[in-house]
Amino acid sequence: MSDITLILLGAGSASRFKLPPKKQWLWSDKQPLWLQVAHNFESLYPFKETIIVSSKEDIQSMSNFSNHRFIEGGSTRQASLRNALEVVTTPFVLVSDIARCCLDIAMIERVISAKKSMSCVVPTLKVVDTLYFNQQPIDREKTQIIQTPQLSCTPTLKKALLGNQEFTDDSSAIASQGGEIIFVEGSPTAHKLTTVEDLKKLPCIKKPSTQALIGFGIDIHPFEEGKPMMLCGIHIDSPFGFKAHSDGDVAIHAIIDALLGAGGLGDIGEFYPDTSDDYKGADSSELLNDTVRRLRDLGYVIGNVDLTIIAQTPRLLTYKKAMRFNLAKLLNLTPNLVNIKATTAEKLGWIGRKEGVAVEAVATLYYYDWTQQ
Repeated sequence: MSDITLILLGAGSASRFKLPPKKQWLWSDKQPLWLQVAHNFESLYPFKETIIVSSKEDIQSMSNFSNHRFIEGGSTRQASLRNALEVVTTPFVLVSDIARCCLDIAMIERVISAKKSMSCVVPTLKVVDTLYFNQQPIDREKTQIIQTPQLSCTPTLKKALLGNQEFTDDSSAIASQGGEIIFVEGSPTAHKLTTVEDLKKLPCIKKPSTQALIGFGIDIHPFEEGKPMMLCGIHIDSPFGFKAHSDGDVAIHAIIDALLGAGGLGDIGEFYPDTSDDYKGADSSELLNDTVRRLRDLGYVIGNVDLTIIAQTPRLLTYKKAMRFNLAKLLNLTPNLVNIKATTAEKLGWIGRKEGVAVEAVATLYYYDWTQQ
């Protein structure tokens, strides 16, 4: 059995990246970057376990893609690493950043083969340019560029991170405890993705697939006397609204489900549960805004939305244009990409008896094409 656990860190906010998706959610063909990095590492070595550290919100989405162990990160890299180390049981741990996404097989083999008790193995690069510090030249032969992944003795790393001192990497923490630092040759291939310009230096990231992702959503709500009726975020003149935990906008709820379905992200109840007081009486337009933000962060672009409202009452013809334009604004689409159809139930069933409304929605998503930036 392997004596190494792999930890991949990706809980940072990526504030310097400046693209709509988070960098760990750039799409490489049909894979998010974080998953590609995990699979590539696992193809090189039989780790006992792979732990992926990310934000609570991202973990909710990541868990739909794989069965890796996910750990919620902290406010700093060091706090995130501490959280992950709490569940590590192997004597050694290999720690890398998801942003260092292009792997050099030979370099990783050098790191793993040099493992030694009480130590930290670090890949490094030589500095080839002249260096100045405080306006004075320094001897570049005495400097090194530190990379990841770094292989550490697990008990030694855990102990080194117990205090309040912040370290920029694992080797610095272990060195502070008197541990041995073993340097091995690094690789220019292991360049870290920090800014948009770095994408040109990372050939392992493939152009995103152009495949259209299609999702279907349906929602049903009965009427409730005396409650305002909201449909597509528009107030409808009616003596009754919808019985629901939120404002009951049945059309927006169906759209949210369609969007989440296209992204393979579950359903509205998983993100905005009707058992939570946080969403009691919630404005469904705000829930749709939040869904659009989540999709953007995860590297999706909304293509179009088409919905059918099935209602015996109220009559909706005079509201359809306002509905279309309001949804287009909420979805950041041009109005022609939002289509609304309304039909009756021909007086059949509970809809025909004027007991409620049903809405069906279809939505398409595409992967954000970062190659156009």
